[in-house]
Amino acid sequence: MPKTTIIIIFLAIYILGIIGVGIWNRKSSDSEDYFLASRNLPAWLLAITFVASWWGGGSAIDLVDHAHRNGLSSFWIYGVPVLIATALMFIFARGIRNIGTISQPQLMAERYNSKVALLLTIFIIIFMVIAAAVQVIVIGRFFHAFFDISYEMGAITGTLIVLTYSLFGGFRGVVLTDFLQFLFFLFTAIFLFFLTYNQSGGLEMVKETAVLNNKPGYTSFFNNVGDNLAYVITFGTSWMIQANIWQRISAAKKSSDARKMMALSFLAFIPLYLMVTYTGMFSTLLYESVPKAGIIPDLISNIPNPILSSILFVGLCAAIMSTMDSLVNTGALSLTVDVYQKYINPNLSSLHSVLVGRFATLLMCGLALLIALKIQSVLTISWIGADFLTSGAFIPLVFGFLWLRGTSKAAFISMLFGLIFSSYNLMVALGVDLPVAWEIASVTQALIGISVSLILFVTVSLFTKNDTEKAKAFIEKANILNK
Repeated sequence: MPKTTIIIIFLAIYILGIIGVGIWNRKSSDSEDYFLASRNLPAWLLAITFVASWWGGGSAIDLVDHAHRNGLSSFWIYGVPVLIATALMFIFARGIRNIGTISQPQLMAERYNSKVALLLTIFIIIFMVIAAAVQVIVIGRFFHAFFDISYEMGAITGTLIVLTYSLFGGFRGVVLTDFLQFLFFLFTAIFLFFLTYNQSGGLEMVKETAVLNNKPGYTSFFNNVGDNLAYVITFGTSWMIQANIWQRISAAKKSSDARKMMALSFLAFIPLYLMVTYTGMFSTLLYESVPKAGIIPDLISNIPNPILSSILFVGLCAAIMSTMDSLVNTGALSLTVDVYQKYINPNLSSLHSVLVGRFATLLMCGLALLIALKIQSVLTISWIGADFLTSGAFIPLVFGFLWLRGTSKAAFISMLFGLIFSSYNLMVALGVDLPVAWEIASVTQALIGISVSLILFVTVSLFTKNDTEKAKAFIEKANILNK
């Protein structure tokens, strides 16, 4: 039997399995049940779905390719920002869970006002659509590399798979399928790590090859760190406030479980991201340059055993899908709770809210697919999406928990600047001929965005009237620093 046929059979079995899990969890009593699983999930399961949602398509393919080119310091592109963001969320997890809202904009409305919440909703939807589009791009390329289909057909197929089980299962379905997908991809990552290690001859051979290829510092963790600072700043700050992770914190049974989830995730991310990075480094003995489809897809396609190749193929699909489904679900949450229920139908019934949530899931997948069919870049698009959150939402969200004097007007102006600034940079990145005094996707751009946001927030707060009682009640309820 041809290898392609075996891969299709394994993929079909896997797809039917995760769709079955989604349909099995299709019954949701209300929006809290649909989007937070009634806050009844254990910390270890939430930690796994958190890890699965970040250690996904970008890490599985993009980081391996970067590590092949640049060595151990590539860990700074994804690994360091993830650890920074997770550490910050460990600090804020208690407060997020104690506030007890379903969505981030609801939290912002409780701290500031509805205008600020609306702006945050816009940021969340933009980020989730762009981030989900990245995963569509990855899976489209992946299917294109393995099957005799176009990139477009691969992207559509992958999107339909994720849409089906996310549409029925809601957050509980996402969490359960994330658990299965994480196990699949963990096996794939470990296998490929040892495969490349054995075939390369180990780290000593990597060092010798780096010397021969005139790559000094290839095995140094701190080599050319400055080149990756833009990613550390932008990814680290934006991922800390990423709504789909706050959704998982809000889904915890209690605040202590939320912090436990962050601690478990932090410890897991270190070996997982190092494993991916070293896989890319070991592959320098196997590839002179990165194949067009990427190192990992090429490694899997070249494994002679069709059964093993099929299992690894499904594992990589799992990594991509586990990231995409969480992004889609969180974007749908914002569309349902923070747009439809807030501004269109405040008296939304429980049953109707679930139907709207499913339609919002369909809309999110459609928008992500549309972008992925138009733009086929990964790292730059990921950075641009993160820039919206860093420049526009990071300062008001974080300071809302810490600074009593922060005002609603200051938050609104700071976020409005971020929206304009990031949109301007996005247009330049897409080729619009506009004047710009900084390099797009650079440290300078990242520092300008977050610095101006901070200056505006602090300055406007000091010169506008503060609702002290509302701010005090929020900070006391969050209770971040006290036990």
